[in-house]
Amino acid sequence: MQTRAPTTPFGRRPLTLTHVATQIVATSRPPEKVVHKWKIFQALCTARPKLGVSERSLAVLNALLTFHPETALTGEDDLIVFPSNVQLSLRAHGMPISTLKRHLAALVDAGLIVRRDSPNGKRYARKDMAGEIDRAFGFDISPLVARSDEIERLAEEIAAEIRAVKLARERITLCRRDIAKMIASGIEESVPADWPRIHVGFRAIVDGIPRSPTLEQLEEAADTLSQLADDVLDLLKSHVKTSNLDSNEAHSEPHKQNSNPNSFIDLEPAFKKGRAARPSPDQQAPRGGEGSYPLGMVLQACGDLADYAKDGQISNWRDFLATAAVVRPMLGISPSAWEEAQCVMGEVQAAIVVACILERSATINSAGGYLRGLTAKAGAGEFSLGPILMAQMNARLKKTKTRA
Repeated sequence: MQTRAPTTPFGRRPLTLTHVATQIVATSRPPEKVVHKWKIFQALCTARPKLGVSERSLAVLNALLTFHPETALTGEDDLIVFPSNVQLSLRAHGMPISTLKRHLAALVDAGLIVRRDSPNGKRYARKDMAGEIDRAFGFDISPLVARSDEIERLAEEIAAEIRAVKLARERITLCRRDIAKMIASGIEESVPADWPRIHVGFRAIVDGIPRSPTLEQLEEAADTLSQLADDVLDLLKSHVKTSNLDSNEAHSEPHKQNSNPNSFIDLEPAFKKGRAARPSPDQQAPRGGEGSYPLGMVLQACGDLADYAKDGQISNWRDFLATAAVVRPMLGISPSAWEEAQCVMGEVQAAIVVACILERSATINSAGGYLRGLTAKAGAGEFSLGPILMAQMNARLKKTKTRA
């Protein structure tokens, strides 16, 4: 006589239509179907967000699967496991019984397991005369076999979305790096363009990306940044072509030679050799001299320095350097750190860095340590003032908009 499988849970637990639907799916599995239990569990872990289960619930399911002796789950076998709560808790790394019961209920509600409760609610197996299991009461894991195709499809969808998100983030990272360095190069090479406006637009795109963006938002930002990167590159290319034409005209004039015809190609901000060779031999100038950045642009980015200037006004680089020398000890920068920065960066660039530190003094704990860190980067060829000045200008524009 075939024994009827119980469909209702023991005690006060209610029977919902969702539970009935799960039981229908479990009993309709093809008998010839075979599923590797750890592979389907791995797919479950990937598809977890779309199945509505937590990591802790999957940890309980993992413990349940360890009580099934076979690795293969087939459609024709009896797939009921019957561990006690104490045994299950030990397999779940000592999870409290109350927490264990909550996650078992979550697995049932998610349609991943089915309760097959005994008359008294206990989990056990009854054996026949030959010692084989004749009847078992516990948790039926057959829905994993019946829903294996669905679970694997969801896992593939999520894996594809993860790959797409990763690719979009890679595009954004590459575009951000390219745009930031191209803007810095354009400023340092005096390429004619409205660089502050371009930088503000660049920051607006980056700042517009949400903290937890969707794939659509990432792809939209990546497309926008990619277009901006192409536009900035076109500006640099146009300047290079114009410089080529001017260089060719200069070569065509008699008795004139260009000692460094390829200097315009060096667009990397970290390299300063082209600019270091410009001063005449009898008048040596420090690296990053006055011509590197317009004084008006520096004062626009670091306006707080003027508050410490004589008569409250900075009209030339001499005033700028004198004011930076006044501010330096006020920030707690030691003479040795200041001298090292001037030797490595040059007098003007070191003064500009001090002005930038003054702007951010509220957020910098040790101005001297910060300057030494930038000096070390400059010595290794990994430092450029362009991005710092643009960040300062952007911050001031934001403050102005906020006040307005």
